[in-house]
Amino acid sequence: MKQTLKVIKIGGKLIENKALLNTFLEDFIQLEGSKILVHGGGNKATEVAGKLGFKTKMIDGRRITDKDSMEVITMVYGGLLNKNIVAKLQAKKQNAIGLCGADGKVLISKRREVKEIDYGFVGDIENVNTDFINLLLKQNIVPVFSAISCTEDGVLLNTNGDSVASEIAIAFSDMYETLLFYCSEKKGVLTDVENENSVIPELNSKNYAELVESKVITDGMLPKLHNCFEAIERGVSTVNLGDVSLLKNNAIHTKIIK
Repeated sequence: MKQTLKVIKIGGKLIENKALLNTFLEDFIQLEGSKILVHGGGNKATEVAGKLGFKTKMIDGRRITDKDSMEVITMVYGGLLNKNIVAKLQAKKQNAIGLCGADGKVLISKRREVKEIDYGFVGDIENVNTDFINLLLKQNIVPVFSAISCTEDGVLLNTNGDSVASEIAIAFSDMYETLLFYCSEKKGVLTDVENENSVIPELNSKNYAELVESKVITDGMLPKLHNCFEAIERGVSTVNLGDVSLLKNNAIHTKIIK
C-alpha cells in the first residue's frame, strides 16, 4: 500500500492576510505524513514592482514577465514570501526548506513558445526532480516551493503556482498516493460567484464541460480547473478546492472526480 503525500497550494491573498496565513499554517503542521507546500504571490509582486517604478503588464489577466518583472518576482516569490513562510513554519516547530526551481534542479522548465502573445520569462514545467524532493521528505523536512522554475541552461522563469502544485503531485503519483489541495479565498467552485454558499461539492469532467458551456464557470477559474482535471487524469488520487478551512475535517469544499 502506497504512503500518502499531500501537496497544498496557497494563493497570494491568503499569504497577505497574516491572521488567515497563521490559521492555515496551524492546520498545515497538524497534517500527518509527507507534505509539500506551494505558494503564489502575484499581488505582492505587483505592489513591489510599483514601488520600484516598474509597470506590471497584464493581458487577459495573465502577467507579462519581462526582465524587470522577473527580477522582482525572484525577489518577492523566492525571497520575501518564501522565507517568511519558512520562518513561520520553523517557529511552529515544523522543519521546512524554501525552494525555487533552480535548487537541486527540482523544477526544470522550458520558456513558453511565442504564439499570439509573448509572455516573456514564463516557463512550463518539463521535469520534477522527485529523487531530491523525496530525500527531504524522508528526513521530515517540508519543501516550500515558490512559483519559479528554471531552464536547463540556468534561466529563471515565472511559473503558474497552480501548475507547479499539479506537476509535483503528478510526478509523485507513481510513488505515493498523492492528494492535491488548492487553498484560496473561495470555499470552492461556486454556481454563483456572489453567493459564497453556492459551493459545488463534487465536479466531474462532464459537469465541468456543461458549466463552462453555460458560462457558470469563467475567467480565472478555468485554468485552475484545467490543472485539476489534468492532475486527476495523470494519476493524482484526489483534488480539492476550498478556502482557509480546507485542511480541516468536514470543511465545505469542492472535490474533483473523474
